[in-house]
Amino acid sequence: MAAATQHYHWWQDGIIYQIYPRSFQDSNADGVGDLQGIISRLDYLKDLGMTAIWISPIFPSPMADFGYDISDYRAIHPLFGSMDDFDQLLTEVHRRDMKLLLDLVPNHTSDQHAWFQESKSSRDNPKRDWYIWKDAHPDGAEPNNWLSMFGGSAWEWDEHTQQYYYHGFLKEQPDLNWRNPEVQKAMMEVMRFWLDKGIDGFRVDVIFHMVKDDQFRNNPVNPDYQPHMNNYDQLLPVYSTDQPAVHEIVAMMRQVTDQYEDRVLIGEIYLPLNRLVSYYGVNHTGVHLPFNFQLLVLPWEAQQIATVIDQYEGSLPEGGWPNWVLGNHDQPRIASRVGYSQARVAAMLLLTLRGTPTIYYGEEIGMRDVPIPAEEVRDPQGLNMPDLNLSRDPARTPMQWNGQEHAGFSSAHPWLRLASDYRRVNVEAQEHDPYSMLTLYRKLIQLRQQEPALNVGSYTPVFADRQMMAFVREDADSRFLVVLNLSHRTCYFKPKDFSFKGRIEVATLPERDGQPVQDKIDLSGDEGVVIRLESA
Repeated sequence: MAAATQHYHWWQDGIIYQIYPRSFQDSNADGVGDLQGIISRLDYLKDLGMTAIWISPIFPSPMADFGYDISDYRAIHPLFGSMDDFDQLLTEVHRRDMKLLLDLVPNHTSDQHAWFQESKSSRDNPKRDWYIWKDAHPDGAEPNNWLSMFGGSAWEWDEHTQQYYYHGFLKEQPDLNWRNPEVQKAMMEVMRFWLDKGIDGFRVDVIFHMVKDDQFRNNPVNPDYQPHMNNYDQLLPVYSTDQPAVHEIVAMMRQVTDQYEDRVLIGEIYLPLNRLVSYYGVNHTGVHLPFNFQLLVLPWEAQQIATVIDQYEGSLPEGGWPNWVLGNHDQPRIASRVGYSQARVAAMLLLTLRGTPTIYYGEEIGMRDVPIPAEEVRDPQGLNMPDLNLSRDPARTPMQWNGQEHAGFSSAHPWLRLASDYRRVNVEAQEHDPYSMLTLYRKLIQLRQQEPALNVGSYTPVFADRQMMAFVREDADSRFLVVLNLSHRTCYFKPKDFSFKGRIEVATLPERDGQPVQDKIDLSGDEGVVIRLESA
């Protein structure tokens, strides 16, 4: 059956846009983004061509990790608005025929959550076993050598009950004990609460962390650790993450999701491809989309990227749908990693690969990481390891809407400083500029959404060397050749065993749009082209 005639879910043929709510749009002049701010920008997202919006956590939280430490899973933090505001957001998103995804953080709660407050109140409290408590060794040493992602030990001593509790992240983020059926039941009820409200799915935070080794064995030393790396990387987390039993929990979450029509479950998973794809589950009982972060972690080198795309395509289970990501709230922005010119090539790659793309807010205008002075750092990862330049704040700065004071993000001083070039690099400045990053994104998105070959068609590799890569996307009615120069030097595409003739639909250099090509293409540095091929 031709790709164009199959039925595809919205999460397969759509595009997801990640909003970091603190930084998207402030509506009440407190310097922090909020739900009403997001509502005011929905037309922009619809016009951009987004089909789904994923919002990082908006639940009540002491903000030790800016919302990833949740103290109440069934409410909205007043900083972002009220439940009425949320209901309005959901209505307005759906009215525009878009979807809304929430961030679910089931691995850990805030230490201020009522569950943990009960759990730590005494050793015989009914919720004691909802978290992971362990005795000290006879000499007082910690239960094992596990480390926190945010630096230091993952064990915190509780003087009151004379035991350690486990936290894979901050000590203010105790891990839930997912081997406890009561925890499982409580979290499934949380999912149903939001699904009953009408949300379209969840992005599940660190889903591969949720179950730990039941023997709590020491993690082995990482032989490849270097001093510049996160302290967490001193050990290989083979016992503290990605345990076989986690797949039973994921299947449970999928069952709940599948009780609602056409919802999606996305998992945040930083694992090698062979382990990543196991999260699709046997017979599609896992997450619909295990987030594929290869473009976030690979060196920006054409041959390596082309090889990994092939490995990924080859490792997908039957019926497993691919997905790609260039950036998120935990990683440096793509324009900072590869440079502004290559970020245009990266956009073309993201929006022409097979599978669901996710765009991180601001990528579409080429926002870069903003240097945050040491005294202004807010991110706990940066504060806890100050000499390693690991703060995630630079990639979380306010959206640059226009050249006015505070970039149109707020009428007040924003919670994080703005880029110094925001008066030039912003949505308003790029809106009608035919050479802008925003215009390129719009053209690529429009072409992708109009052409089933680019949207849901097949992927065939054509060529890769140290500078460039090329592939074909096709369905029954059309074929597109994508050629990308991932270097700054000129290169020449003239494959020996692949003849072609067509016209350039979109180029990173718009002067080439509409140009006919045949059998060879000369590319400038940092250039990419999408070519509509003529029928053979």
